[in-house]
Amino acid sequence: MSLRGLPPALGLLVLAPLCAEYLSGYDTSTGNPAELLGGLFVFVPLYGAAALLIREAARRAGRGWPTMILLAAAFGVLQPGLIDQAMFNPSYRDIDFLGPMLTPTYIPQLGLGAYLSLHWIAGHVIFSICAPIAIVESFVRPERRTTPWLGWFGTLVTAAAFAGAALFVVQWHLETEDFVPSTGQLAGAGAVVLALIAAAFAVRPGARADRRPAPRPWLVGVVTFVIMMISPVLEWTTSLVDWTGFAVYAGRLAVLAAVLAMWSRRADWSQSHRLAAAGAALLTSAVGAFVTEPLGDVSPAAKLGHNIAFAFGLAVLIVLARILLARKKAPCLPPPTRPS
Repeated sequence: MSLRGLPPALGLLVLAPLCAEYLSGYDTSTGNPAELLGGLFVFVPLYGAAALLIREAARRAGRGWPTMILLAAAFGVLQPGLIDQAMFNPSYRDIDFLGPMLTPTYIPQLGLGAYLSLHWIAGHVIFSICAPIAIVESFVRPERRTTPWLGWFGTLVTAAAFAGAALFVVQWHLETEDFVPSTGQLAGAGAVVLALIAAAFAVRPGARADRRPAPRPWLVGVVTFVIMMISPVLEWTTSLVDWTGFAVYAGRLAVLAAVLAMWSRRADWSQSHRLAAAGAALLTSAVGAFVTEPLGDVSPAAKLGHNIAFAFGLAVLIVLARILLARKKAPCLPPPTRPS
């Protein structure tokens, strides 16, 4: 691991689990500093190492965001399909609200719920991997945004940490859960993971052929926030988690992906735009935390304090990153050999 790459690598190791697990304020650890700190011993190598490995793999291969998004999707299947196996478990951790999200779109042949599975996968792609990477890359010099941050030794250590955390979670669930997925379910999830990894390195980003100016970063953030909030609002107000809800969920993800892909082809698309999209996506999780009922016995005061602290911390992080980008006044366009 090079010393130049150490600070952003450490930043991503910590930020990814905070965004993946703590920002939404859903678990029993909400508002409990000791439990939150203790959980990082598992979540840093599980989520942080995964985000760092995904970024390193893409950047070492000279690839950019299309590759990272597909690798994030592979992790989005790996984590709930093979590691904690929540994708197939009808009574995962005895969480009450998962049942109503599972049943309306349950597919018996696959042993999973379409809506809930999409929820797991999209959440990992956006909150666990892509948004944290975009945030941390905003804090480094332009030439470091498209280069690896780890040497081979650091990469091996990171991979070992992730493998250890994954095995720990698998063993923990085998000991605490009555459900075990079938061989076919595990094999199917594994095949999807491998297919997504193969697709990640087969796809190549298109050239920036659109000479029209990209929207201002604030508009990118507003559009991202509004589109991202559609499904959560429907869940809170109408409990729309059936096949119609699935169509809405998938549709808004497709629309957001298409809009961002279109804008990113414009010549002046920059790191400020990526920061705006990532920050807006994370803000939807922070907003949702205020209407989420945490698991276990969490007091209203602890819940409110947790949500305010994480929302404020996220806002400060986004503002600092934006100020840093403005000071550097760099166009943030990647070299031709390393598109991003």
